[in-house]
Amino acid sequence: MIVVIDVSGIIEILLHKEKDKKFKNILNESTQVIVPDLYVSELTNTIWKYFTARKLTENESIQYIQDGINLVTKFIDSKEIWQEALTEGINNKHSIYDMFYMVTARRNSGILLTNDSVLAEICKKNHIQVCF
Repeated sequence: MIVVIDVSGIIEILLHKEKDKKFKNILNESTQVIVPDLYVSELTNTIWKYFTARKLTENESIQYIQDGINLVTKFIDSKEIWQEALTEGINNKHSIYDMFYMVTARRNSGILLTNDSVLAEICKKNHIQVCF
C-alpha cells in the first residue's frame, strides 16, 4: 500500500496527538511513503511555529523535522505536478499546497493521511482514498 501523508498528518504522529496510533498503523502497513517535495518546507515551518510558541526546544524541533523526513521513502518533484495541482486548486477552490498532496495520492493510487477535514472531503469527492 502506498501512503501519502501531509504535514497535518505527520504532526499527529510526531507530537503524539489524537490520531497518532491510527496514522502509525497505516504507515506500518505501507510499502512506500510518498510526498511532494514541498513537504520539507511545510514541516519545517510548522515545527518552527511550535518552537516560537515555546512548545518545543530547538533540539526537539530539529529532531522532529528529521524524524518526519525519515518517514518518507520518495519525494515527488513539484515541477512534475504543479500544473495538475493548480488545475485542482482552481476546480476545488482550495489551497494549491494541499492539492499537491491530493495529486500525489491520485497519481500513485495512494491513500492520503491528513488531519485536514476540508482536504479530506475534497479527496473523497474526487474519489481519492483518504484517512482522516
